[in-house]
Amino acid sequence: MSETDPSPRELDVLKALWELGSGSVREVHQRMCPDGELAFNTIQTLLRIMETKGLVRHRADGRTFVYEPTYSRDRVTSRLLHRTFDGALDQVVLSLLQVKDASESELRELERLIAAARKRKAAEGEPGSKGG
Repeated sequence: MSETDPSPRELDVLKALWELGSGSVREVHQRMCPDGELAFNTIQTLLRIMETKGLVRHRADGRTFVYEPTYSRDRVTSRLLHRTFDGALDQVVLSLLQVKDASESELRELERLIAAARKRKAAEGEPGSKGG
C-alpha cells in the first residue's frame, strides 16, 4: 500500500466525508458511528493522520476544524479498475453485475449513463475504443 492509500477505516471516514461534503470531527463521528461504535477521539486521530497523508484537508471555523476530502471516489474507482482488472472496464461491469442482482431501474440507469458517455465521446471526436 502506498503512503496515500487509505486504510479500510480511513475509507470509512472518507465515505462519511463524501456524503457530508465537509464536516467537523463531531459530524463525521455522528455519520460514521450513530450508536457510538468508535470514540470521538478515534475519529479525531484518524482525521489528523489522514491529513498528514494528504487524504483530507481542514479549515478553521472558529475553534472547530472542518475537514473535506482530497481523495475522491473517482480515485478509489480508478485504483480498483487498474489494480484488480488491469484497466478492463467491461470486466469491472461484468463482475459487478454478477455479484449484485441489479433491478430493472438500475439497469435502465446504466444504459442511460452509457448512452450519455457515448455522446460525450462523440462530441470530443474520439475515434473509437482501444482494442482490449
